[in-house]
Parts: sequence; C-alpha cells; structure tokens
Amino acid sequence: MSKPPTFYQQFAAAHPDVVRAYEALGDAARAAGPLDAVHAELVKLALAAGARLEGGVHAHARRALDAGATPEQLRHVAVLGITTLGFPAAMSVRGMIEDVLAARGRA
Repeated sequence: MSKPPTFYQQFAAAHPDVVRAYEALGDAARAAGPLDAVHAELVKLALAAGARLEGGVHAHARRALDAGATPEQLRHVAVLGITTLGFPAAMSVRGMIEDVLAARGRA
C-alpha cells in the first residue's frame, strides 16, 4: 500500500483522534455494501472527479491501483466522465490519473 502524502501524515500526528475517527468511518462505509475494494475505489475516484477534488482523484487513483485496479480501469473512469462532467473536466481528471500512473512507473 502506498504511503499517504506528507501533509496527511503531519495532520495525523497532530490530530490522531480525528484521523482514527475519519478512517473508522471510511472502513464502516466500505463494509456497509457489496462492492469489492477495486470497485469501491473506482466509485470513489469518480466521486472525487465529479467534485473536482484533485487530492481525492490522486488518492483514490493510488488506492485503486493498490486494490488491484488496472491503469485502463482508471483511465476508463475519466472517459466515462466526458458526458457527465464535460470534456475539459474529464481531460483534467485524466491528467491527474496519468500523474499517478507516471509516479508509479505505469504510464
């Protein structure tokens, strides 16, 4: 599994109770339904894309890869966003995904 960004690690060190509660909520939400880890992360990637959350796109792209998603699956999320988010936004998301893939040597 990939390491969280430095700023998140610093926040966790400063506010461990908040981070534990936040992560427990995330664990409970994942356990509440039938999606496997790959599909749950692809959904979260799409949600982050729709909300224009660059950090979320990066985080969920990394987490999806860690869960076993392929680069093609991540790229498909951006393609699917064309008709919902618009072409420019979907291309921005695609660029964010490509940044993660390049950092992982999977471009």
